[in-house]
Formats: sequence, structure tokens, C-alpha cells
Amino acid sequence: MTSVRYPEVTFTYHPTSSRQDLVVAELQTRVFSNHRDTIMAATDGRLLPTYVEGFHDVEAVGRMKYAVLGNTGLTMSQLSFGASSLGSVFRETDETESIQVVHKALKNGINYIDTAPWYGHGKSETVLGKALQGVPRQAYYLSTKVCRYEADVHKMFDFSAERTLRSVDESLTRLGLSYVDIIQVHDMEFAPNLDIVVNETLPALQKVKDSGKAKFIGITGYPMGNFRKVIERSPVKIDTILTYCHGSMNDNSLQDKLPYFHEKGIGVINASPFSMGLLSHRGPPDWHPATQDIKEASRLAAEYCKSKGADISRLAMHFTLNQPGVPTTLVSTASQANLDRNLRAVYEELTSDEKETLEYICERYFKPLNNKTWEGVEVDNYHKMKQGTGTGTLG
Repeated sequence: MTSVRYPEVTFTYHPTSSRQDLVVAELQTRVFSNHRDTIMAATDGRLLPTYVEGFHDVEAVGRMKYAVLGNTGLTMSQLSFGASSLGSVFRETDETESIQVVHKALKNGINYIDTAPWYGHGKSETVLGKALQGVPRQAYYLSTKVCRYEADVHKMFDFSAERTLRSVDESLTRLGLSYVDIIQVHDMEFAPNLDIVVNETLPALQKVKDSGKAKFIGITGYPMGNFRKVIERSPVKIDTILTYCHGSMNDNSLQDKLPYFHEKGIGVINASPFSMGLLSHRGPPDWHPATQDIKEASRLAAEYCKSKGADISRLAMHFTLNQPGVPTTLVSTASQANLDRNLRAVYEELTSDEKETLEYICERYFKPLNNKTWEGVEVDNYHKMKQGTGTGTLG
């Protein structure tokens, strides 16, 4: 049975005042001996490898917290920028505001951006490419993905080596870049089987890396078990994994998997602290794959927060950002107001009332779920949709 770790990790905050003298060299080498907690600290922003004089707000960068991503040597901001919103995947977005959001995120110390061809079917990468024009390449790390492409369910995924190589060139063109820092396999669980990922996709990405078009190779997906299966079988070195909805109040099972990834030197990129809308007052979208009991627990928790004058999304963000051993968490937005709220979550502590509310909803509503997931639901629906019997939308 998977253990639940709410009581002992909920309020594991990373203090900053006693660590102001940490420099990047220390961040790159200091890890607790049990490999379960990466050192994370705010520091003099000018010491960061991504700091660019004249571009960054040095005071804002100094408030951000940073940690090294596995054995990559990349010193990443605790809060990172998911660019899926730039593709209008959640709502119609304004391109001018989207570009301003990217600039503000970078100038305020966020130094990692993640995108994919799937997000808006090229729109996210295209808008991001426009936003990055004139931005010093030193100022950010960027990742994109391969294998997931079109809305047509029959053309949605392609894990072949040929399509993988072509996809990387298409992404670089849209982004206006000569290389990305991390190239990732998108949503491995939708492959016909993991054999094609191991035997075709990953060797193709090694060619991409060898050509200088990417520095590191990563894999992504929802089922946690697939990561280990692919890592153990891969003929190429896996540098990073990107996992989502497993480092949240409703499901914190990522904590149980961290020792393995740390032992392997694999960088862990976390995403979706709001569990794709579950942990919000608005509630999840209609297509959300969570089972009804997870949705109901989240709804009740949100109602309780509202009754206490608390914002469940703010509590969710603090919960996730303060989990030990997780170098960076991706959050997507194309709104300046939402970006401001996300940035404040890095350096603003919760009030005592908010902490009490957070502790209560974790114990009362989420702990009984025992880190329950919706693994398999989307994949089953995908195959049914291909047969003409599935319903809804794949997120």
C-alpha cells in the first residue's frame, strides 16, 4: 500500500534568511546524504548561471529559490513556467499579454520554460518563439517534447524515429532556436507499447542530442510506474522525468518515488499543483479524468476553504512548492494577474489560519483518498475514441 505523507511534509518550508550566503557552486554540489532532499535556497541573483545584467530584476531574482535538477547541472527556479496556456488550451488568450507574461516571468527569476507541439498544435511554441525574440539565450532553460501532435485521435501520437527527428526540427523553427535544453518523450503511456519508446523514440533523441539540438533527454507521462520501466530498459541515458498531478494535496505519491530518481541522478520536474483544476474554486473541466470520489473530495475541500475565507488554489500551490526533494514545479498561465499570484507563493508564507485550513483539508478530505489516481482512464478512452466509442476530450 502506498504511504500517505501529509502530516510530516505539509509544513516543510524552506527558510531563506539563513541561506542568503549560498552560491550556485554550493547549490550544484550540496545534497543531503540520504538523497531525499535537494538543497533549495534564495541567493544573490547575480550568482546564478542564468542571470543577465540589464535584463533581470536582481531583487526579484534574489527572492526566487533555486535547486539543481538531478545530474544535469541546470540550476532551476523552484517555480517554472508551463507554456501550454500560450497555446490557448484552457481559454482564448491574447498574444500580446502572453508575450508580456513570459517576459515578466523570466525577469522575476523563473528560468525554466516547458512547451510542446501538442499545446495548441504548434501555437504554444510559435507564441513562445515570438516572446523569446531579443531575450538573452543565457537567461533561460527550455524544454519541448515529441510524439504528441494533432487533435485527430488517429493522428494524435507518433512515436516513430522518423517523426521524432522531424518534430524536433519543426519545434526549433517555431521557437526560433538552434537547440533546446531538454527534449522529452510526451505521454509515453499512449504509445502502442513501451518497446517503441525504448527502441525507436529514445535512440532518435540520442541522435538529436549528439547533433547539438538538445542537451538532455527526458520522459513524461502520468503513470508513475512507466518511468522506472523505461529507465531500466533505455539504451540511452535518461536525464529527467516530468510527472504531473502526483505532487499535489490530493495525490502526493511522488514522494515515495523520489529516492529511486535521486539514486539514479535523474532530475524530477513536477507539474500541475492544482491537479488540472481539481484544487480550485471553479472546479475541474468536464473532461477531467479523475474518478467521482476524487472530484467530490476536492469539491468539499474547496467549499471548506471558502467557508474559512481561504483560497484552495493558494493552499495547493504552497503545499506543492514546499515538498522536499522536488527541484522545480511547472505552473501554466497566460495571465499577468495569475503569474503575480504564483510568484508570491514562492516567498510569501501562509497565515496561521491558512496553515490550519491546509492541515485540516489534507487530513479530512485528501488523506482518506490514499493517493488515489485515475491511471488508465485516459488511455482507455483514447483507444475507445479510436474505435469510435469513446467520449469527451483528452487533456
